[in-house]
Amino acid sequence: MARNMHLFQVAKAMLSHRKTRPFGSERGFSLVELLIVIAIILIIAAIAIPNLLRAKIAADEASAAASVRRIATAEFAYNGAYPAIGYAPDLASLGGPATGCSPASTSACILDSLLSSGTKSGYLLGAAGFSSSGGANDSFVASSAPQAFDITGVRNFCIISDGVLRSQAGTSGGVPAPDVSTCNGYATAQ
Repeated sequence: MARNMHLFQVAKAMLSHRKTRPFGSERGFSLVELLIVIAIILIIAAIAIPNLLRAKIAADEASAAASVRRIATAEFAYNGAYPAIGYAPDLASLGGPATGCSPASTSACILDSLLSSGTKSGYLLGAAGFSSSGGANDSFVASSAPQAFDITGVRNFCIISDGVLRSQAGTSGGVPAPDVSTCNGYATAQ
């Protein structure tokens, strides 16, 4: 009887050990546990990624609006520096090379080479001067449009010689406002 009792205690100890470690001395996570963790990570990513994309679009749009303002300021400075020409005929005339820039009417060195290249932060940039009388340019437009609609931005921005920032919902394949009348059709940005 004592022997049976001893065997019973040994069997009981083995079974209790088996309950805490079902497969003996193996350690680690089960496949189900790993799949649950992966599912949770995917759910969090599905929630977070659209918010990150919207934040990037907002940052790109803020950069585009600031770039249009800088271009407009450069246009006013160009008009003061070259009154015989008036406002700059194009965006390249406001900039110049990245190093060793010598101011001239064709490259005034007012804007940095990044802005005068025509693209920044996922936006196309443009500037043009216009003459109503055939003489010096007496008006201008500075404008921007997203390079990849709904990825880098969803709005176009522009400023004309009145200095008011305007915006309009962009379109796929859109281009910066090419003239004063197009920009005038945009609503005042808020």
